[in-house]
Amino acid sequence: MKKWLMVWVVVSVSAGVFASAGWETDFDKASAKAKAEGKHLLIDFSGSDWCGWCIKLDKEVFSKDEFKAYAKDNLVLLLVDWPQRTENKKEVQAKSQPIMGKFGIQSFPTVILLDSEGKAVAKTGYQAGGPAAYVEHIKKLIAEAK
Repeated sequence: MKKWLMVWVVVSVSAGVFASAGWETDFDKASAKAKAEGKHLLIDFSGSDWCGWCIKLDKEVFSKDEFKAYAKDNLVLLLVDWPQRTENKKEVQAKSQPIMGKFGIQSFPTVILLDSEGKAVAKTGYQAGGPAAYVEHIKKLIAEAK
């Protein structure tokens, strides 16, 4: 019972963090928003409750104010999760599977950038250096794709 409660707390907190940070979880909704706002779509393919590098990327970059400020003005954020320890993992995985297949995702974390029209422009993952370095990395990827 304690183990189930701990998993529930971790998942609830993680879901709350992503939701409060402006992360979408619906691909179609995020794509439409990116198109309407003329922004790039950043898709984070994550194993949020088991993947060490995914957790590190969120902790060191995505949860930081500097990244959030850049994303608010320049990106639409989408989390495509592949949890292992959540009670509803089958439902979440079923929702994520088609999107993962569409982009050929083989490992976590994988970050895909799409332009506002839905064309893939870059593929990346964890980068050391914190939010400032990651924002510069994203800017460089976008600039190189133009």
